[in-house]
Amino acid sequence: MFSGFLDLAKRCSVCGFDYRSADPGDGPAVFVILIAGFLVVGLAVVVEFVFRPPYWVHAVLWIPLVLASTLGLLRPLKGILVALQFHHKAAQGKLDRDQR
Repeated sequence: MFSGFLDLAKRCSVCGFDYRSADPGDGPAVFVILIAGFLVVGLAVVVEFVFRPPYWVHAVLWIPLVLASTLGLLRPLKGILVALQFHHKAAQGKLDRDQR
């Protein structure tokens, strides 16, 4: 499905489906921001109120978690959104100019 980390291949190697019609846009990034943000901010608040660590501990804990959660979720969520577009036969929106 992918030709690079986030680049879609031109065609499916198994069924020949043309991926050029699939465009998840910013959808995967939005879901990643919401999921990773909820996870990291929630854990950071709990750690801050329970342990009150210095700021460098927060940096050591949360920067790797932010990187891992965002990069780890981005590709699967993009694949899911492309699969949902295929499943629901999503197409480009068109305006009907004949009805005024």
